[in-house]
Amino acid sequence: MSTLVLSMALALALSACMNPPPRKARWESGETTDRMIVKYRSHARADVVDATTMGSFESAATTAQARVRHVRRTGSGSHIMKLTRRLSLAHMHRLAAQLRQTDPNVEYAEPDRVMTIQFVPNDPSFTAQWHYSEPAGGLNLPAAWDLSIGSGVTVAVVDTGYRPHADLAANIVAGYDFITSAAMGNDGEGRDGSAIDPGDGVDVDECGSGMPALDSSWHGTHVAGTIAAVTNNGLGGAGVAPGAKVQPVRALGKCGGFTSDIADAIIWASGGNVPGIPANPTPARVVNLSLGASGSCDLTTQLAIDNARSRNSVVVVAAGNASSDAGNFSPASCNGVINVGAVGRGGARAFYSNYGHSVDVSAPGGDMRADPSTGGIYSTFNDGRREPGADVYAYDQGTSMAAPHVSGVVALMLARNPALTPDQVEAQIKASTRPLPVPCSLGCGTGIVDARAAVQSAIDAIPPAPPPSPPPPPSTSPPPAPAPTPPRAPPARTVKEVEPNGKRTIAQRVAAPARIDASIASKVDTDYYGIVIAPGQSIDVTLVNNSSSDYDLNAYSSAGKLIASSRMGTGEVDNVTLANTSGNKPMTVYLRVIYYSGNLGTKSGRYSLTVE
Repeated sequence: MSTLVLSMALALALSACMNPPPRKARWESGETTDRMIVKYRSHARADVVDATTMGSFESAATTAQARVRHVRRTGSGSHIMKLTRRLSLAHMHRLAAQLRQTDPNVEYAEPDRVMTIQFVPNDPSFTAQWHYSEPAGGLNLPAAWDLSIGSGVTVAVVDTGYRPHADLAANIVAGYDFITSAAMGNDGEGRDGSAIDPGDGVDVDECGSGMPALDSSWHGTHVAGTIAAVTNNGLGGAGVAPGAKVQPVRALGKCGGFTSDIADAIIWASGGNVPGIPANPTPARVVNLSLGASGSCDLTTQLAIDNARSRNSVVVVAAGNASSDAGNFSPASCNGVINVGAVGRGGARAFYSNYGHSVDVSAPGGDMRADPSTGGIYSTFNDGRREPGADVYAYDQGTSMAAPHVSGVVALMLARNPALTPDQVEAQIKASTRPLPVPCSLGCGTGIVDARAAVQSAIDAIPPAPPPSPPPPPSTSPPPAPAPTPPRAPPARTVKEVEPNGKRTIAQRVAAPARIDASIASKVDTDYYGIVIAPGQSIDVTLVNNSSSDYDLNAYSSAGKLIASSRMGTGEVDNVTLANTSGNKPMTVYLRVIYYSGNLGTKSGRYSLTVE
C-alpha cells in the first residue's frame, strides 16, 4: 500500500526572548450589555419612542425577566433603550430579532455593545507572527480574539504526534498513536496510547531507492502550536485559538503514514469506533489534516471523512505543495472538507501552493525564498536532528502551515456557535474571506480567511429564540383579524443579470430601486452587484431563492469588509437593510449572492434580488 509523504524542509530554530510576567487577558468571557439600539424606518421621529415600539420592546424584555426604559436619541436618529439587567450578546440579538419581527416600523435593532481595547498577547515573539495581523497576507486575528479564543473546542491534529513543548503542553488532551508499522512508528511498537513524537528522520534510501536522508520534521508539533500554543504566558508565540485544546493523533512516522491508519485516526478523533482501540473521551469538533499524496481522493479517506462529518466534525485539509491542481491530490480533492491553499507575506499565492476549483480558501502558509528569516510561519518546534532535543521555535512554510490557521479559526467560530454544522462552517468561512491583494487566476478559493469576519458570521448565525406563546383568549370569541401589512412599493424596473460579475472588482452596477433577475450557474458561481446609497438614505435588499435552493446574501463595503449578511434556509427569503450614515458623501456597497445548496443552472438556479 502506498504511503503519504510529507515535505520536511525546515528553517533554523529560534530561541524565545525574555519572559515578562503574564497579565490577565480581557477576552471573551463576560460579553454582556444592558442596552439596545433601535432605528425607525422613518427619519422624522420624536425624541421619545412611540407607544407601539415601547410596547413591543417591553413584551420582548419580559421574556428576559427585565424591564426597559428609553435613554436617549443618537445623532444618527436611532434610540438607545436600557434594560434593568445585563444580558449576553446572543440573548440581546434574539431580543433584537423579536423586536424587528413584531414592529414593522423598526428598520433595525441591535445590541449596544461594550467595546474595549483590542487584546494583544504579551508573548515576546508575537511580533514575529506576521501571519496573524499583517493586512496583506495575515489572518486579522487580534480583532477576532475580542470575540472568541476557542474555549471548549477540541481540535485533532492527525500528524506525526507532538513534543510536550513548554508553550504547548498545557493545551494538549490525550490522543493516540495509530501507526501500525513498528518501523514506521520508530517507537518499537505498533498502535498505543501515546501520541508523543519520537522523531521521523530517515537515512538515504530508507524510504525507497534514491530517497534522501532527512532530519526529523517535528511537523505535528509545529502544526499544533499554530492552532493552540499557550498564549499570554510571556513565552514564545501565540496560537490562533489559545482557549482550544489540541488532540494529537499520530498517523505519520518515518516515510509517512498508511492511508488506512490515517482513516482510522480521522474516525477515532471525531468520536467514532475503531476496533481494538478505546473510545475517545474528548471527541474533536475539528480535524486538521496537514498531509497529502498525489492522486484523487480514495474511497477509504472519503468514507472516513464522511464518518467524521456525520458526528458534526469539521475536516480541514492542506491543498498540497506541488504548485499544481489540487484536484489531483488526496485528501485535497475529497468531498466535504475545507481545502486550504497558502499565501505568502504579501498576500499572493505562495509559489508552492496547489490551486484550482477544489481549493476553498487561502490562509498564511509563508514564502521563505525572499526572507528565510521571517517569511515563514513561526511556531513551536524541537532542535533535535533525529531524536528529541530542546524546546525551540522555528519558521516553516507550506499548505501544512496554512491549514492549521483555518482549523484555529473554525475553533473560534464553534466556541461562539457550537450548533453550526460542517456545511455551515464552510459556507460562512468562505463568505467572510477578503480578496487576495495579488489576483489569483489559477484558483485560490474565495479569498484569504479573515478571522474576525468569520467569528462574527458565526455569532450572527445564532438563531433567535422563539417568541413566547400568546396567552389564551379571554372568551371563545374569535380574535380580531390582524391589521393588514402595507404592501411594498413595486421596484421601478427589472434588470437582467450581466456576466461576468463574479468578483467585487467587476460587480454589475445597479441603480435602486430595482429588481434583478439572475441565476446561479454552478457551485462556484457567485454574483456581485454594486449599489450607491445617497447620504442619509438606506436600502432594503431582499433575496428570493427558488423553492428548491438555498442561496445566501452578503453585503460588503467599498473596501471589501463584510457589513451585513443573511443566511436563511431552502426556499426562504433573505433580507438585509443598509444605511448611509457617513455624512454628506454617497456610499457604495456590494451585494453578493453565493451558493449554499440546491438547484443550479440558468433555468433551475433562478433567484431575484430586489433593492428598495
